[in-house]
Amino acid sequence: MPAGRLRAVVAALYAVAFALSTWQVLVRGPLLGADERLDRAVVGHAPRALAEALSDLGSMPVALPVLAAALAWALWRGARAPVLAGALTMAAVPALVVPLKIWTDRRGPLTDATGYYPSGHTATAMVAYGAAALVLLPYAGRRATVPAAALLTVATATGLVLRGYHWPLDVVASGALCGLLLLALAAALRRLAAGRAGRAPAAECPAGG
Repeated sequence: MPAGRLRAVVAALYAVAFALSTWQVLVRGPLLGADERLDRAVVGHAPRALAEALSDLGSMPVALPVLAAALAWALWRGARAPVLAGALTMAAVPALVVPLKIWTDRRGPLTDATGYYPSGHTATAMVAYGAAALVLLPYAGRRATVPAAALLTVATATGLVLRGYHWPLDVVASGALCGLLLLALAAALRRLAAGRAGRAPAAECPAGG
């Protein structure tokens, strides 16, 4: 399958997963029953300190400095447009997640408080680490950056569920939503790279040559 078509299929799957999850939360559909049963089966089945540490990977004091360091490195290498794209992608997280939390008003697993859907910590982790990986891709390579970002995101989501901070569906929905954001960032970075590659031969050609 061509890469462009594969990316379109992945984007469609993310969109469907997020739309289905959100619809089920809003109407309290049957998927929520399965979600809550799964949550009860796994919450507390890990050392509390470990689950807490994993969930903290998605906190802003942990995830944002990682992204900031990656963006600073890329900026030092002269990649101003990719750095701006990565920063704007991160800024889109609260702009999307906060209204969704207010709209869906979902109760948390171990509290009567609401506003737990989608998971903000999962979104912060996925976009911060994912954007850092994408911006650093030309310098560090896919083998180093992408698996690290995926591992940190999965670890965050796992800790949030095991600790009882979020329902499993909360983190799945965040993953789908932020998957779309990262696909958009990756597309923007590809266009920027193609633009630079297209300008390079012209810049190297001597005047009148």
